Amino acid sequence: MTLPHFHGQSLQDAAFADGTCYGCGPVHPTGLHLKSYWDDDGVHVVARHMPRPEFIGFPGLVYGGLTAMLIDCHSCWTAVAAHYKAEEREAGSAPRIDCVTGQMSIDYLKAGDVEAEIFLKARVEGPVERKTRVVCEVWSGDLLIAKGQTLFVRVDTEKLRALAHGNRAPA
Repeated sequence: MTLPHFHGQSLQDAAFADGTCYGCGPVHPTGLHLKSYWDDDGVHVVARHMPRPEFIGFPGLVYGGLTAMLIDCHSCWTAVAAHYKAEEREAGSAPRIDCVTGQMSIDYLKAGDVEAEIFLKARVEGPVERKTRVVCEVWSGDLLIAKGQTLFVRVDTEKLRALAHGNRAPA
């Protein structure tokens, strides 16, 4: 797998610099700090990640939960980026666009080497709508180890937060 050039500001830093998500939040104190970028082809969103030792599954192999987390976060940013692009806006412009995971399925194809860099390549499949489908490939070095199929739902996070805490949604 030939890696693309990663340049400019990541989508996470541009659109949600104060994000606290464990997988991709720039300010989470112990998180993974995943950074996603538009590929030069303008279709795919790409990222790379070096697994930390605590994410070993079987000796020397990447824990499947890490693979799932990377697919979830990276695919979400692919959906968010596609929404900004569809609206002809820069990532991070107001009002902020947020999406949450509606569905996720993963085909684990091979075991990943915990000492190899992980590369993610995702794209939107179909229209960019309130519910947007994303497909994501996960590579460990030159080995395709997983494919994720996700559905992301565009949401108002303030209303979602209020409902999650048992409060009425703000008007």
